[in-house]
Order: sequence, then C-alpha cells, then structure tokens
Amino acid sequence: MRDVLQVPQRAMAGMARGRADVKSRKNLVTTTVLVLVTVGGFFYFYSQNSDSSSSVEYGAKSLSHTGLGGDKDDGVSSSTLVGGEVIAVPKSIPVCDDRLSELIPCLDRNLIYQTRLKLDLSLMEHYERHCPTPDRRFNCLIPPPPGYKVPVKWPKSRDQVWKANIPHTHLATEKSDQNWMVVKGETIVFPGGGTHFHNGADKYIASIANMLNFPNNNINNGGRVRSVLDVGCGVASFGGYLLSSNVIAMSLAPNDVHQNQIQFALERGIPAYLGVLGTQRLPYPSRSFELAHCSRCRIDWLQRDGLLLLELDRLLRPGGYFAYSSPEAYAQDEEDRRIWREMSALVERMCWKIAAKKDQTVIWVKPLTNSCYLKRLPGTKPPLCRSDDDPDAVLGVKMKACISRYSDQMHKAKGSGLAPWPARLTTPPPRLAEIHYSTEMFEKDMEVWKQRVHNYWSKLASKIKPDTIRNVMDMKANLGSFAAALKDKDVWVMNVVPENEQKNLKIIYDRGLIGTVHNWCEAFSTYPRTYDLLHAWTVFSDIIKKECSPEDLLIEIDRILRPKGFIIIHDKRSMVEYIKKYLSALHWNAVTIYDVDQGKDDDDDEVVLIIQKKMWLTSESIKVSE
Repeated sequence: MRDVLQVPQRAMAGMARGRADVKSRKNLVTTTVLVLVTVGGFFYFYSQNSDSSSSVEYGAKSLSHTGLGGDKDDGVSSSTLVGGEVIAVPKSIPVCDDRLSELIPCLDRNLIYQTRLKLDLSLMEHYERHCPTPDRRFNCLIPPPPGYKVPVKWPKSRDQVWKANIPHTHLATEKSDQNWMVVKGETIVFPGGGTHFHNGADKYIASIANMLNFPNNNINNGGRVRSVLDVGCGVASFGGYLLSSNVIAMSLAPNDVHQNQIQFALERGIPAYLGVLGTQRLPYPSRSFELAHCSRCRIDWLQRDGLLLLELDRLLRPGGYFAYSSPEAYAQDEEDRRIWREMSALVERMCWKIAAKKDQTVIWVKPLTNSCYLKRLPGTKPPLCRSDDDPDAVLGVKMKACISRYSDQMHKAKGSGLAPWPARLTTPPPRLAEIHYSTEMFEKDMEVWKQRVHNYWSKLASKIKPDTIRNVMDMKANLGSFAAALKDKDVWVMNVVPENEQKNLKIIYDRGLIGTVHNWCEAFSTYPRTYDLLHAWTVFSDIIKKECSPEDLLIEIDRILRPKGFIIIHDKRSMVEYIKKYLSALHWNAVTIYDVDQGKDDDDDEVVLIIQKKMWLTSESIKVSE
C-alpha cells in the first residue's frame, strides 16, 4: 500500500528560509549547541504546526508516490560535515502548494508584484530574470499537476504530448487558424504549423533553403549551417523540424502572454530556453549561430537605435543569415513601408546585404570580414564597439548599440574557419587558442569524457531503453565533451557553463552544440519537469566554494528533473556522502555508486553516484503513473 504524506502549509513556509546565506551563519553552525537547537527546532516546528487550522488541508491532495518503501516523516534531522561546516540534514522536505506546480523562481511574476520592482515594461525588463532573495525562496518540492504521466517518448513527442502534463489549451484556441496545436482527447497534437507557416514548418524550412540556393533544398547546406537561433519561437515547431536536417536550434521565447510555449517545446523534446531580447545580452557568446530566424516575432527591431538587431549581429557568425518573415517585408500600407525603409537603411549601415527576398520573407547576410565596417564614413551609426568591449561577456552585461567587429583571426580567415557538421564536433576550432587550450588538451578532454560517458551508460543500462532519455543537461560543461560523447544517442544536451568559465561556451557552440551561462547559486530559467538527465560534475563542490547552499541546489535539481529521470553526480566523496543523506527526503533512489579510477591525479577521491527520481503525485490525481 502506498504511503501518503500530508504537508501543512506552515511547514512549507518554514522551509522558505535563507539557506543560501551561508556566510552569516558559517561559524555558529559548526558548534554542537546550534546543531542541537536546530534538531530541537524541527521537533517544535512540526509539533506546533501539524494540526494548525491555518494550514492547507491537502486531504486528497496529499503526497502519494511509488516505491518509497515506508518513508516516515517524523521531522528528525541529522547533521553532516561539509567543507568544514556542520550542516543539518532534514528528514523530510515539504511539498509545495499545487499552485506552484509550474514555478520558475527567477521568472516569477508574483515575485515582481510582491517586491514592487520598478521595471520598464516597454524594455521587457519584466520578462528578464529577477531572482528571489534567500528569505523569499520556496524551499519545497514542486508537485506535478494532477494526472501527470511519464512524457511521450521521442520522436513521437515531437507531434504530441499528454494534456495532463501541461494542462493549458488556450494556445490551441488562440492559434487555431495557424496550426500551432490541437487538443485531441488526452493529448495535445502539434501539426507543425506556426504564425507564418500554417502549412507546416517542414515546407517553410525547405523554402528558406531554396531561396538561398542550398543543395537539394536542405537547410544544412552541406553541414555548413548547423546552429540556429529562433527568436520568438512559439511552441518551437521550426526548431523541431530542423532536427531532421542535422540542424539544432536554440528556440527562444519569454514567459509572456503565451507563457507555456517553452514548456510545450521542452515537453516535446525540442531544445528551448526561456529568454527575451530586453536590456541584457542573451546568454550566448559572439559568433554562435549561422542563422537567426524571426517569424512574426512581434519585435520592434528599430527601437533604441537598432539595439536588438545589433544583439543578433553580435551572435551571428561571419556570413551568417537573418531570415525575417513579417508584414514589413511585403505589405504595402504606409506604416509597414516606413518600417521597411528604416530597417533597410539600418541593416545597410550594419553592412548586411539582402541574400534573397520572396513573398513574405527577406533573408539578409552578414559580411565575412571587417572590411565594410572600416570603409564606413566617420560618424556612421551604429558605431563599432570599443576595442576593450568583450563580445563574449554576457552574464549581467547590458546590450550595446554598437557593432562587434570580428577578431583578427576571423577577419583574415574570411569566416569562422569551422569544419562542416558532423566533423565540427570533434575538430579543434580556431577559437580554442583564445581560451589557452592546445589541440592536445582538446583531444585529451574528448578521450576522458568518452570513457566516462561509456561508464555512466554501462551503469544505467539496466534502467534505460534507447528512448528513455531525450532532454539532457550538463550542469558544468567545460568544452562540451560530455555532450560530444553522446553523439550516437538520440538526445540533445543543454551545456551549462559557470559564470567564471563563460569563455568556454564559444568552444561549445563552435563544436555545433548549444548551451548557456548560469550561476547555480540561482534557479535555472526553465519550467519544472523538463529534463530527463542531469549531469553534475563537481558542481556541488563549486557551490560550497561559493558559500551557497547545496540543499537549495538539490531542491532546484528536483524541480528541473522529470519524474523517473536520472542525476549523475560526479564529485568528491565527502560531497556524495552528504547528498546520499538527502535521498529519502527528496524521494530519490540510488541506482549505483562507484569510485572513479584512482590512477588519474585529477580524479583523486572522486565518486560517481547515479540517482533516479521517483514518480510521485499528490493523491488529487486519479492514479499514480508508473
């Protein structure tokens, strides 16, 4: 018989304390007295609130889960020593209110309202990241929606998902004439349409390739087009249909009035990210994409001296394309014609040229070298960026209304110098020298991760089938060799690099992979339950060095991970032992644990722990899915 856990609301609120504020309690918490007080506090806390009339009476909403084996919630904590600090480990972690089932902590509109942040709505600042302070965090487990099921497997998921997993059908009604999505019984079906391509993304993609005279109307152009940025992507059908051509898109959209579009994209198994062209640079390095795409994305490209278009310019490679499908490209009313004239003048000053124009779509192409920039008349706007501007610095950096010139290497090479896909994945890119890596170091990194991934998968073999895993995140990606080692698997990888290693991200993009910059002291910009596998290589040791809360990170991992998904933790033995103490509270199962080869100095005393998240639902759901 399944165990049922009732979680009073006050217990949930109590967990919203500021565990990330390590500095203020570091010395005190190491004393035995505080540990005893903490333990006693848990007893008092639960005894005072378990029968409170103000608590949420979940009743039928209480926690149910499969295979927990009789976990008992007695509120007792244990303690452990991590990084020289004694940390209390709770016996249980409360479940959040059902209303938080889609919580994205750093993109939470309620937080903006409650804290009364002064934001400029015209600049889209309300769609940018605004993270809660430690005392405002919901340190509780995010529940799935009622009736949640294990997601439909790829490739079938490209075309349909379970309605219960994302119970929002407003886009099906609002976009009914554009074939975005259709509700059919217990599923939501995606016919492949979009605002501009009602007849299907596949035909639209072929038409773009045809306009550019690519061989066989194949958008990958013999492997020379690999990485695409789709701005205002909707439910990411454009990106989903690019995959069959060996082209990967970073499908980008904000958490706006179509707030579930990225959630649908990820549920479908399509690479996607929550972001907006607002005031901050997008979290991608310069020269990352061969093609940028905007299909009726409702962006005013002329605002702020062309600032947003200049951000695309920063991201496009030499000779990169911008495919723009919008009324301004073809309509004849006076306002559209005015916008077209001004936009044409702007891109001309940016040294872009029209590569093709047909019906409702225009495609511009960037220059291959700096020559055009240097020939412009003095005082021409937009200006070139200052020589000391780093076009690859993105985290917390404002967008700039200037043109990022190419490096000397790119200028001389008359292009990016990248090999076509798939050779690009394993060929040392020219920009490797910019991060002080040699070809030998690059090749060694590939060898190491190829062996590590082989070991990971051999340990997972009894738990997974070829279609079990689709959405993967490497939480500390270095050069992207973990993702490269998965090239024969039917998966895609979000490669995340820390803020102090953000220069590495351009190597990841130069290999034909995608990723972003992130500080794991904060929540990631994604919906709950969006990844099947998370790989955490020394991420927890890094968190301790930053004096952030490893417990907060564990709860964030649980938020991101799908039920029945996996976590691979590769870290110091002391960190792994600490994490093991949380397995019961998080409702996670240890699949296996093994020592890393001690023959390598850099692997000294490192351990791999592979974990699977259990399937649990609030018992408001009709049944618990396996």
